[in-house]
Amino acid sequence: MSEPRKLEVLRAIVEDYVHSREPVGSKALVERHHLGVSSATIRNDMAALEDEGLITAPHTSAGRIPTDKGYRLFVDQISAVKPLSQAERRAIQTLLEGSDDLDDVLERTVRLLSQLTNQVAVVQYPHLSRAMVRHIEFVLLAPRQVLIVLIADTGKVEQRVIDVGQDLGDDAIGGLRTRFLKSLSGTPLSLLPQALPAVVAACEPSRRHAAQALARGLDALASSTREERMVMAGTANLARSNVDFPLSIGPVLEALEEQVVMLRLLSEMAEDPRGVTVSIGRENPYDGLTEASVVATGYGPGSSAKVGVLGPTRMDYPTTMAAVRAVARYLSRILGP
Repeated sequence: MSEPRKLEVLRAIVEDYVHSREPVGSKALVERHHLGVSSATIRNDMAALEDEGLITAPHTSAGRIPTDKGYRLFVDQISAVKPLSQAERRAIQTLLEGSDDLDDVLERTVRLLSQLTNQVAVVQYPHLSRAMVRHIEFVLLAPRQVLIVLIADTGKVEQRVIDVGQDLGDDAIGGLRTRFLKSLSGTPLSLLPQALPAVVAACEPSRRHAAQALARGLDALASSTREERMVMAGTANLARSNVDFPLSIGPVLEALEEQVVMLRLLSEMAEDPRGVTVSIGRENPYDGLTEASVVATGYGPGSSAKVGVLGPTRMDYPTTMAAVRAVARYLSRILGP
């Protein structure tokens, strides 16, 4: 069996099984694909593929399905990720553009990617170690109650209400806002804790108690932006794929619910020369995902945060890889450098 024909037969089996969910037999391959050989030869080829552990018989039928090893060889033969159609690219652009709010953009991203792939879509919040202060706002709600708003240059907005411990008027809170903003604008969020004491020390003694409270509030908001978080959508798609998880869909749902598992998996996925990384079945280090595949790529500054999808190993890999890459590129463009 020549290597090119082995790959062609494997490709045909993967494509038919992904489309039909049914084990694939030699007769179906001859009828649906122009492989240029007889049914008997195809049967011999399938036997050879089975000996190599690339396909297997799920039960006593004559049909075969790909193994994790077979999917891996199939994915590795995808030399370049195909581009999406113009209509699909236009749909991505229309849905993702038009919002400056990071939370909204990421929510739109996972909804869109879930619709494009019919899988569960996940996206990490961008790592904000390089993010900087774009704007600070203090809003007086009551004489001692102030709403602090911290806006990063990534579009991320954090806010909380604090008690400043002394009565303030509009002029006083306005003066404090001006001083904090002038001193901290453009400061990396990771350096905010070190920069705040100098701002407090420069405030008028009569307002220093309030300034300390505001500084503590800003420090807490900056800390919250450094937490690892992700957004996901399309979990219902797994229910429709329940037949693809013969052992149990429960461990997959648990992995999604335990965000730390998915965040660790996404962070540890190595870069692929094609720009999209695929982790198949037992390649996933978490036992609950041995019947699932994850397709992901980086986005944003340094591509350190990941966006991707999770679904059964019986996945349309070429289309999924194309969708993930395209969405990541638009997301990077929206969020800027």
